Parts: sequence; C-alpha cells; structure tokens
Amino acid sequence: MSTEATNGHGDRDEAGTGSPAPETAKAELARVYALLLARAGETQVELRLDATRRACEVLGDIHTAAPTITVTGTNGKTSTARMLDSLITAHDLRVGRFTSPHMHSVTERISVDGAPVDIPTFVRIYDEIAPYLDIIDAQLESEDRPKLTYFEALTVLAFAVFADAPVDVVITEVGMGGQWDSTNVADAQVCVFTKIGLDHQAFLGGTIEAIAATKAGVLDRSVDPSPAPEPVAVTAVQDEAAQTVLDSEAERREIALVAEDRDFRLLDRQRAVDGQLITVQGRRDVYADVFVPLHGSHQAHNAAVAVVAAEAFLGTEDKPLNQETVAEGLAQVTSPGRAELVRTGPSVVVDGAHNPDAAHVLAETLDEAFDFDYVVMVLAMLGDKDFDGVLEELHRSADVFVVSETLSARALPVDKLAETAREWVDEDSVIVTSDINAALMKAIDLATGVAAKSPGIVVTGSLYTVAEARLLLGKGEES
Repeated sequence: MSTEATNGHGDRDEAGTGSPAPETAKAELARVYALLLARAGETQVELRLDATRRACEVLGDIHTAAPTITVTGTNGKTSTARMLDSLITAHDLRVGRFTSPHMHSVTERISVDGAPVDIPTFVRIYDEIAPYLDIIDAQLESEDRPKLTYFEALTVLAFAVFADAPVDVVITEVGMGGQWDSTNVADAQVCVFTKIGLDHQAFLGGTIEAIAATKAGVLDRSVDPSPAPEPVAVTAVQDEAAQTVLDSEAERREIALVAEDRDFRLLDRQRAVDGQLITVQGRRDVYADVFVPLHGSHQAHNAAVAVVAAEAFLGTEDKPLNQETVAEGLAQVTSPGRAELVRTGPSVVVDGAHNPDAAHVLAETLDEAFDFDYVVMVLAMLGDKDFDGVLEELHRSADVFVVSETLSARALPVDKLAETAREWVDEDSVIVTSDINAALMKAIDLATGVAAKSPGIVVTGSLYTVAEARLLLGKGEES
C-alpha cells in the first residue's frame, strides 16, 4: 500500500507537512465513517468467517502479516488487551491493537504504537481497500448473501492498517463470541479468555456452557497452513461450568490451556495512590510489587492474565519476562471508561458496566477504591441489556439514581428504566431526566448540595452513556 499520506482530494495543510488541514481531515473521516455505517450494523451479525477471509486474502493475506494475540470473554476484554499492548510495547515490539466499541471516534478501535491511528492514515487505507471490499460485496450478493457488515469491514481495515504500518504484533479483541467473529480469521498464537458471563444471549446461547463453547472457537485454525499451528490458551478464573467447557474444547483440539488459580495466580494486591500494587505468580517467575494505575480487584486479575499471556507470547521454555520491563509496561496502562475518575469537586467516576457481572464488579470497586459517603448514580442503558440485573447489583451502592437516556437508537426508554429502578429503591430515590447533560447537571446539584464529607457521582450503564458524559466533562479527546 502507498505510504503517501493523502486524504483522497490532495488537500494539504498550510505548513506543507503532508497532513490535511484539521477540518478537511474531520470531513474525510466523516465521509469514511458514513460509508462504514451504511453497512449492516454491529447488532446485525453474520455467523461466518469466509467473507472477511476473502477480503483479507485478496488484499495479500493481511491477516497473516504479523503474529496475533486474540482476546475473548464477556467482561474485561478491552482492559486486558490494553495491558497486553503496554507489556509487549515495553519489550520493544511495535503493536497494533483492534478493540471495540469506541467511545468518541471510530479511529479509537485501531491503535498503533499505543494510540488511535491518525485520521489521514485511517482514511487513506480505507480508500485503498474500498475497491476490494466492493469486489467481495459483489461476490456475496451474487451468492444471495449479505454484503460485508460494518464490523467485518472494520476488521479488514484494521488488518490493512497493521500491514501498512507495519507492526510486529497484532492484538485483536473479539467483537462477539469467537467461533464466527470476523477477528477469528487470524490464527492467534495466544488465545486469551477473560471472565465469561451471560451477554448477547440471542446470538451466543442462553447458558454459560453455550457461550463458552462459542468463545472457544478462537482456538480453531482457519489459515492453511497456519502461521500459528500450536496456540496457547490463557484463561482468567471462570465459573465452573465455563471452565469445564474451555478445558474440554482445548483438550479436543490438543491445545495447552493455562488457567488462573490452577497454573498461575494473583498472589497479592494492595491499594495504592491512583491504583494498586500487585504480585503475580506467573508460569515462569514471580512478578512482585508491580504498580497498576487502575482500580479494582478485577483489574488486578486482568493484569495477571495479561502478564501470563505476554509470557506465553514472548517467552521461550523457562525464560521469564524482564521484571523492570513488566513494571514499566503495566505502569503505562490506561483504560478509559472503566472506573475512571474524570473530575473532582465533586468527584465523577465513569464506568461502562452494561451487564450484571460488570455491575457487580463496579459495586465492589466503588466500595474498595473510592471513599464516597454519598453516591449519586447516573444510569442510562440500552434496551437489549439486562437492566433489572444491573439494578440488582447497583442499588445498594447508590443513595439516589438519576436515570436518563443515551443518544443511541437502541437506548432504553427512561420511563422504563425509572419504573424498574423503583422496584429496587424508594420512589423518591429515582429522578428522571431527559438526557445525559441534564442528568449530569442534576447529579452535580445533588452532590454539591448534600451534607456529606465525600460525595461522588457515578455514571454507568453503557459505554454510550460514558462516552456522552466524558464529552460533556471535557474528556472526549483522550484515548
């Protein structure tokens, strides 16, 4: 692919640096994003791999251009992927990372060198691959099959960006499931399973066992001959039902599976200023007193999984990772929208918890890491989520709920959310607002007007909710 940074119309900035003017770049990104959004959306899932594979192959087997680590699971995927990125980058390798969803810009999904790909590169690569996407679309239509979806096209775009960079390592976060997720076109050298729970049951099945079996599909080899014929599976602590399925699926494929609390473990963690100190018993060494600038026991366990996945990817035989480099890598980790303190006076914490398991973790994290003696919970969710289950987990953590609606077309109507909230708390403890801006203003009024030493505002229910709140609070430009 061309290395010249153009925006499709030859516009350049006045300084002659080769980059388009900011407004032109934004317009070009909007054009490309509109073309992507014209495709079937992320809730219109196609249970297939061959369409994405065809596109990658016609572009020169871009899905095999660099060794891959794949991260699947239900909760904690993005944080674990970001930790792996930091750990491997600290070991002097160039990393490309594909995660979802994004909060503020679609470019956040495709990261190179730890930052979202710049707009000119995003636009240029899309314009270069667009004719090939059209070819695959035409082939699919001739077979009476749907064209490439939004997520399939984004996956191809990510692999194209990584091949163009080029990167030494690709880290992909599965969008949904695993077996038929478009990221599974790459044969991962290391397959990571974060905690598996109930979510997306309409596509993945109504039981933990069914969901685990679908996610275990990342262990399959879809490239012949495979660049990674003998992957290693690394799994976080799972419910017994999920672990049994993962063990069985790995054994059936004759793949080594390394499980937390069986083959490695989090030995210790201590609360620290702006984060925590952890000690991890890896497969090859003990990594002691490593600082992680994130809150909650779940992030400590995510870090343990990431360390062992990095061991599996970087290590040979009994060679441990460099202790100082592990510390350097984890110290650089950020995870926007995950128990993130975005404002003080009053304190505002945002967290994208959107299912009961994530809400349970958020409740534990608030109790452990934040000393709030009065909590205003701003809650807005999507209609296809288990909002009753989320409220069951969160109602004890809130003194008052301010419920609202996100801008998403899939938003849960605020009246329905308020009705459900009143089943868990007193009617006077539920305040209805029209939008996130009004919800934040009301929450700030409540937090500043209460007679409490340490009031806090918690914004949660969806990453859509978090994204809106971050923008309104001036945090929208951060990756």
